Amino acid sequence: MSLTTKIMIGMGAGIVVGLIFNQIDSAFINTHIVAGLFGMVGKMFVNALKMLVVPLVVFSLICGVLGIGDIRILGRVGGKAFALYLMTTAIAIAVAIGIAVLIAPGSGFNMEGVDVGSVSGKEAPSVWSVFAAIVPTNPIAAMASGEMLQIIFYVIVVGIAALMLGESSKKFAEACEYMNELMMKVVGIVMAAAPYGVFCLIAKTFTEQGIELFVPVLAYVLTLVSALFLHLFVTLMLLLKAFSGLNPLTFMKKIRPAQIFAFSTASSNATIPVTYRCVTERVGVNNSVASFSIPFGATINMDGTAIMQGVATVFLANVYGVDLGLGGYLTVIGMAVLASIGTAGVPGVGLVMLTMVLGQVGLPVEGIALILGVDRLMDMIRTVVNITGDAVVTTIVAKGEGQLDTAVYDNPDAGTTEDELEIDPAAEEALAEAAKPHPHA
Repeated sequence: MSLTTKIMIGMGAGIVVGLIFNQIDSAFINTHIVAGLFGMVGKMFVNALKMLVVPLVVFSLICGVLGIGDIRILGRVGGKAFALYLMTTAIAIAVAIGIAVLIAPGSGFNMEGVDVGSVSGKEAPSVWSVFAAIVPTNPIAAMASGEMLQIIFYVIVVGIAALMLGESSKKFAEACEYMNELMMKVVGIVMAAAPYGVFCLIAKTFTEQGIELFVPVLAYVLTLVSALFLHLFVTLMLLLKAFSGLNPLTFMKKIRPAQIFAFSTASSNATIPVTYRCVTERVGVNNSVASFSIPFGATINMDGTAIMQGVATVFLANVYGVDLGLGGYLTVIGMAVLASIGTAGVPGVGLVMLTMVLGQVGLPVEGIALILGVDRLMDMIRTVVNITGDAVVTTIVAKGEGQLDTAVYDNPDAGTTEDELEIDPAAEEALAEAAKPHPHA
């Protein structure tokens, strides 16, 4: 059984167990099994994924810059990725607002019994402060805190400097190649625990959330899910076909493991190692493009989060009886694109960004309390859209730069047959023989 199949079984079992435990509602189960065992294993698994992010990004990106070998090509790749990321985010929120205006969720919503006193807003950053923050004052501190844009900036500068040193950087390049391969092996080790980590994360979420939370805001949930699925299965796939000519069905099969991880963790950053592995080993993108585009996209490309902001803004405008008008909707689009650049890809960040958007269009920030209960599950779905958008743009850029191996892309077994932890039978027999005590020992 392939690892992807095991992970999908773990996810399905987690949903079933979570819904059963939610109905049982036992204090012992909730305290010791769900919050205790499931919480511990799930947290350890997410921490293990986050543990991989910074070293993987650092070494793979240095290898990518050195592999490109030309600063002008690096600038072209970065420019294409940045433009496509901004374009997909703008399209995502524009379509989401259109769907929300058509369906009009929140009209006639009953506010009785809703506590809206516990939500505080966050001030939107200026465009200048967002770009100024890309340059780190302390690169070690940036790595320690996982500031992805600052890490990318610093590592690219280091890579360019190594290119400028020429032949004397050969040993440095070899060391980075080795560390990159080493980190991919560590990814394989962590992935071996994925079915159990995914099971615990999903079971805990569905036990705590249940189904009854969705009833009061069902119109909002259905509108949001419709907009997310439309962007995932239609918009992104049309863009992939139009800009690269590749088969979208093949792409969706290839990227499925990363989507499962994104759904489980609700974190674009935590999913970086898995997304990177999928686009390089399964899709066939060269490391020189993937090492830059994937972590860059996980930070600035948040299509799913932008869709949530569009739908939530229309929903709350209808709840409070506020007519935003064309100017208000354009403000929402602009703010969502700007906020996505300066916000980290961690669970729940969409609500932080939403407070900025609501503040700009004059809607009460306290209204977020209406959708707070269902946001965790919605966050899981929109993270799938986020990382799929990253992978689509990365594939388009790689295809345009001639950095995509179409033989790997067209091979259904690419990146799925080998098991990083599988020991060759001959090697296993030799190890067993060596472990036997020597007769003269």
